[in-house]
Amino acid sequence: MPAGIRLAGAWSWRLLVIAAAIAVVLFLVVQLRFIVIPLLVAVLVSALLVPLVGFLTRHRWPKGLAVALALVGTLAVIAGLVTLAVTQIAAGSVGLSTRFAASYANLKDVLAASPLQLSNAEINGYLSQAVDALQNDSQIFITGALSLGSSLGHLATGALLTLFSLLFILIDGAGIWNWIVKIFPRRARPAIAGAGIAGWRTLGNFARVQILVATIDAIGIGAGAAILGVPMAIPIGVLVFLGSFIPIVGAVATGAVAVLIALIFNDWFVALLMLGVVLLVQQIEGHVLQPLIMGTAVKVHPLGVVLVVAAGALLAGIPGALFAVPVAAVLNVMISYIHSGAWRGGVPPAAAAGGSILWQTIPQRPGFRQPRSIQQAVPQSTAE
Repeated sequence: MPAGIRLAGAWSWRLLVIAAAIAVVLFLVVQLRFIVIPLLVAVLVSALLVPLVGFLTRHRWPKGLAVALALVGTLAVIAGLVTLAVTQIAAGSVGLSTRFAASYANLKDVLAASPLQLSNAEINGYLSQAVDALQNDSQIFITGALSLGSSLGHLATGALLTLFSLLFILIDGAGIWNWIVKIFPRRARPAIAGAGIAGWRTLGNFARVQILVATIDAIGIGAGAAILGVPMAIPIGVLVFLGSFIPIVGAVATGAVAVLIALIFNDWFVALLMLGVVLLVQQIEGHVLQPLIMGTAVKVHPLGVVLVVAAGALLAGIPGALFAVPVAAVLNVMISYIHSGAWRGGVPPAAAAGGSILWQTIPQRPGFRQPRSIQQAVPQSTAE
């Protein structure tokens, strides 16, 4: 059999096994999503809070007090943002019905002057048909309300699980990681431990840089809305800040909301100006912030960011788009670290000589035969 066929066959079955393993992992993640998503949120938040807790403990703060301050401070910031947004929305909703009536009247004028030439009676008839359809399909809304109640229950459970996981990661994150490392074979532990440290640093860099990028987006779009006189500029900024944690998708969605608010409460010209502001901020993010700041922090090419976000959204919706980039960045750094062989400093030189990384990380058991390349590289006294 030609050597090319044997080589292709060897690669093929290995790739099939890897693809099958990835498929099983993804299936388990989807099935356990109500556990996995809160855990991932806790890990992502802890990447920001662990350095703060470490800073406080190094300055002689008690560990419990440092953890409590980090948790309470985080909850206070989140609650402050939500309260600010809700207060501004409530203040901006004064006279909302009058503005909607004016917008509806303008819409009817536009439809009447358009090539459709819809009359008042025709528009009212279409609205009446829509109301009748809603009443006839009320069962759908009842089912949706029940589904919403179930989703709210899952959200509350996930929030509690996130806080619980975050608390234990802040208290004993190093002990949890050491326990995970001990699950692996002894000779694989240096590689796993070093890769975990490298991945943790990358995750922390991602979280800090993402907050910086989200803040710049929120200030840019919120300030643009305020200058143009678009109502609820502060809630728009808060929405942009939260949406920016989902790369590409979040910026487009929150920008569309800002333009829609300008269209409803102002006019077409202001909406076009708001669209220009959103596009300008997104261009700065896409061509300056993401390549220079985010690319340096996580070492993922912009094309890779687009592809992993699309794949994450396709597989798991919004959570998949949210965690796609940090997961891809961490895996990229961990795999690169293992492949570089930098972890071999913690392994006896004889075990690290020659052969592939796979064979070097497998512990030797009684009767275990090493590949010939390793046997030739290891001194006879050590191999025995």
